[in-house]
Amino acid sequence: MRCPFCRAEDTRVVDSRLVGERDQVRRRRECQACGERFTTFEVVDLATPRIIKNSGNRQPYDEDRLRRSFLRALEKRPVETEHIDAAVERIRHHLITKGEREVASRELGEWVMDELRNLDEVAYIRFASVYRSFQDVNAFREMVERMERDTLLGRNDYQLQLLTGENRDPLQQGKALKKSKKR
Repeated sequence: MRCPFCRAEDTRVVDSRLVGERDQVRRRRECQACGERFTTFEVVDLATPRIIKNSGNRQPYDEDRLRRSFLRALEKRPVETEHIDAAVERIRHHLITKGEREVASRELGEWVMDELRNLDEVAYIRFASVYRSFQDVNAFREMVERMERDTLLGRNDYQLQLLTGENRDPLQQGKALKKSKKR
């Protein structure tokens, strides 16, 4: 490490310790030439993949743009900033651990929708209405009904019905369950 004071290349590490969430190393260094001390931080620098747009264009992953999308969908909703930051970080982590050099924007959009669904249903619908380009009120209504179905039965119960081939209408079952709870 080059000394920031005299530009000498010979420095020695005096102290090292983990900082942050144990994903950074703080090193206290001393220049052998001038005796000045300074601190450096070492972090892992993993490359995020490029995003392939629907048009076929490729662009670098832009975390700020992703965060703005979350904030726009969550505007005036009671969701804490820490939860938004955690969702953005989960998506970034997923991109990195996927190990691909390029990821389709459609796949990234689905991850965003999953995160929004867990954060706030209204924000999920807002984002989905733009992302899926709803053409009319019926498409919007179908999305809301699908969410109701999943919420009333629990998402896993509905998926289990699909796997076992049971042909009952989950929305009607959910409404019946709701009525029985009111009695």
